Amino acid sequence: MPDTALHRTSHQVEVAAPAGVVYGLIADAVRWPLFFAPTVHVEPLDLEGAEQRLRMWALANGEVKSWVTRRRLDPGARRIEFRQETTAPPVKSMFGTWSIVQLPGGISRLTLLHHFSVDDDHTDDVTSVERACGTNVRVQLANVKHLAERWTVLDELVLTIEDAIRINGPAELVYDFLYRAEDWPERLPNLTRLHLVEDVPGVQMISMDTVTSDGSEHTTRSVRVCFPHGGRIVYKLTETPALIVAHAGEWSVEPDENGVKVTAHHQVVLREQEVAKVLGNGTDLAAARQYVRQSLGHDSTTILQLAKRHAESAVRMLTPRP
Repeated sequence: MPDTALHRTSHQVEVAAPAGVVYGLIADAVRWPLFFAPTVHVEPLDLEGAEQRLRMWALANGEVKSWVTRRRLDPGARRIEFRQETTAPPVKSMFGTWSIVQLPGGISRLTLLHHFSVDDDHTDDVTSVERACGTNVRVQLANVKHLAERWTVLDELVLTIEDAIRINGPAELVYDFLYRAEDWPERLPNLTRLHLVEDVPGVQMISMDTVTSDGSEHTTRSVRVCFPHGGRIVYKLTETPALIVAHAGEWSVEPDENGVKVTAHHQVVLREQEVAKVLGNGTDLAAARQYVRQSLGHDSTTILQLAKRHAESAVRMLTPRP
């Protein structure tokens, strides 16, 4: 039987930023959902020194693919090698290298190499993988370039938001409310439509229309990965409002001896060039951060309060009267 053919792709981009900044963005894989548009979620399995083992979910050709990958980090050489332990069909094997070289004038050259094989080496499968890989890599490199070239203000563009609530009710009921997002339009007055598809168990594709405080309506699309045994739902917006470049987050349900703690966690990258257009001339990043914090906090708190009412009402109904 002939050996499976190995295919190779190579992509490069020059970035007006120090090589160390570029390397740092790529090395921080847990934040890839925030940095790279195709990446939905990265779950750390093993992070020991220069060796990493990660479970990744990403969009490819419109579908959510998942795999486990190992990475070896070499910050001195600004090089990261990766190899997929498990792959998503039709990929049989996949490995490659990120490398960054410092050029004169504060420019860095980022190169991403992929080597892959496919089951039975069907021409259609090779073409499909090359197309998905090429599309995603071009987006990834553009994302790295965009963020790295704003490295002096990146801390101001990235915003972390967290809201939590305590609920006196079963964690299973709380999680069920968060999981069954298709029921939310019945309870949320500003949510006019929500369409949910779950072709793969635990992976939800959501499209929804909401009405903002000024009466305008906008559509957002997202992917959610659900971990019922861990009480977690992670998500990534694939279509964001004008003020936001990227938005990833998580709902977590943590039972303890006093009830349940439920947390809504958001990570956002602001679109700097849209701040004045959306919020008015003279609005700075600090004001934009506050606006987004209040907006997302209001939405999260509303859903958390509804989850609380859902779980605690069920408890009251099931509690026998004396």
